[in-house]
Amino acid sequence: MVAGTEGYEKFVSRFIEVSQDLDFFEVCKDFIAFLPSKPARILDAGSGAGQNAAALAQEGFTVTAVEPMPEFLSAARKRYKSASITWLKGSFPDMACLNAGTDQFDFVLIDGVWHHIDSTERESAVIRLSVLIKKGGRCAISLRNGPAGLGSRVYPTDTKFTIQQFEKHGFVCIFEVQNKSSILPNKENVKWARIVLQKC
Repeated sequence: MVAGTEGYEKFVSRFIEVSQDLDFFEVCKDFIAFLPSKPARILDAGSGAGQNAAALAQEGFTVTAVEPMPEFLSAARKRYKSASITWLKGSFPDMACLNAGTDQFDFVLIDGVWHHIDSTERESAVIRLSVLIKKGGRCAISLRNGPAGLGSRVYPTDTKFTIQQFEKHGFVCIFEVQNKSSILPNKENVKWARIVLQKC
């Protein structure tokens, strides 16, 4: 993480400000065509400052947002308090705040998160997602590659390997795009891949 309390607080504040200014329909435009019919259940896994969850709720979906950092959850609840969203504290790979028996989703969004968990956690996360996603449901993931920013827990991602991990657990890849530029300034060396996987 960012060194020092002051540095950390500035990082958190800046992250929240930048995130909540992002437009879901621009950031996640590759995923829009794969959203289910409303009011399907959507999980925003690693929801950050809540902007994607809020946009999906505004569109009429039933949204659950899971985020490990209390500062981000607090900012999301405050900014989007009028939105009908279930906000939960939890993290990959286990997301223990969700009950696999009752919490099953038609669509899971994982935007800007996968590079924050290591290879062992990713394997466990795929297994967990295979239980949380309904048959025929979809999982949309953005995969970041490039130098780390302010945070230190950043791992490289591999699109082909990620797809193979999901295929082992009953998914098929129905969309893939590579080498998309970051929409944020000063991120010329950061490229994104986006994939959508459907549970068979």
